[in-house]
Formats: sequence, structure tokens, C-alpha cells
Amino acid sequence: MAETAIGMSDCLFISDLHLCDTRPAQTISLIAFLENVASQAQALYILGDLFEYWAGDDAIETGAQQGVIAALKYLSSTTPIYFVHGNRDFLLADGFVKAAGVQLLPDPSIVNLLGKRVLISHGDALCTDDISYQAFKQQVRQPAWINAFLSQPLASRVATIEHLRTKSEDAKTSKSIQIMDVNTTAVDELLRENDYPDLFIHGHTHRPNQHILMVDSHRCERWVLGDWYTNGSYLKLTAQGCSVHAL
Repeated sequence: MAETAIGMSDCLFISDLHLCDTRPAQTISLIAFLENVASQAQALYILGDLFEYWAGDDAIETGAQQGVIAALKYLSSTTPIYFVHGNRDFLLADGFVKAAGVQLLPDPSIVNLLGKRVLISHGDALCTDDISYQAFKQQVRQPAWINAFLSQPLASRVATIEHLRTKSEDAKTSKSIQIMDVNTTAVDELLRENDYPDLFIHGHTHRPNQHILMVDSHRCERWVLGDWYTNGSYLKLTAQGCSVHAL
């Protein structure tokens, strides 16, 4: 668990943008957000699934998402950008970090902001009722699997990912909403493990909301970030607390 002390205000949090060539509006919205909103903040936290998928850092050489990478790099010269891997872009590595100027944080991480201990995560690890997904995640996060996958030509990796995405979407049709949401017991246990943070911010479920939790007599606000499939949004943390803002 990483714990980083950062003296800052007006911190912004986004996740689940799922950027891809077939949805150019989201890319345009993000670049405008980086230029006009995030540039005025003290820090930006991207909590995973920035891209619909990431097949490896050599994709940068193809020019894919070059506009996003350039906008992130430009912003990083004045505003720190912190990135937590999502389930769609966990293959982002040193090449992307250098090109985009972001700083990778472990999932989960504790950051100290405005006198509050804030726990951040992508959130997929808490969907423990989705047994098939957790088994798949454990498989593809193994170093041996990653090394074997990245050794394949980029075109082959993209084809494999597209096939897996189709299977995943088909599988979702037979899963209940409850199975694909976070498990409350898993949430409580994570808060205990991290000594009851004041705030817990995550994405993944695409169910934006504020939840007030009481865990062992400790109060915690859990904020779930929204996706950018239709209208994007971001969470803003100031000295007055958290607020959600639509783009």
C-alpha cells in the first residue's frame, strides 16, 4: 500500500473514459477538459480505464491516441497527473508513463489531501461476487501471461483483445446487476485494512453516487465516479468537500 503526502487543493478525479477511435467525442471532451479544467487544478487523478483497451506501449508508435498523450504531457508540465490502472488498461507501462508524463500509483493507494486520508482505487477488485471475472483477472495479471502476450505482434494482440471484449459483453447479459457491483463486505474490509480513511474514491462500476458508510463506528464517504460513454463528469475535492461536475 502506497501512502503519499501531497499538499494540494482542488484535486480532480476521473475514470472509465473508455477512449477509442469509434467514439471520438469522448477524446475531444477529454482534451478540452485537460486544457480548460484540469489545468486550473492542483492535481488530476485518473482511476483507470482511460482507454477502451491498451494492447501494449508499442501502440504509441502507431500514433493511436497521440492527441490524448500529447495533451496529458502538456498538462503534466504544470499539473501533476496520477494514474491507477484499470481492468482495460493494465498493460500501460513505462513507455506510456514517459510519453504522457503521468505518475503510476498502486491500486489501491492512500493519498493525504487537505487534511483527509483518501483511499483511491479503480474498484474492480471489490466486485468479488463476479467469480468468473476475478478468475480471469488473476490469470491475465500474472507476469508470465503478460510477457507471453506482449511477445506477440501488436495486430495479434489487438485481435485477441477484441475477441475477449466480445465475449465479455456477451457474458454480461447473463449477470445480474448485483454480481457486477461491489461487494459491501469487501468494501468494509478494504476500509479496515487502510485504517478507516475519510474518503474512498473509485470507478469501474459505472454507477456514480455518494455513499455514507459506517464501518466499526468510523464514518467514510464512498464516491463512485461516472463513465464517459454519454456525458462525462469529474469529481472535485476542495477544502469544503467533494462535488460532482458534468462536462
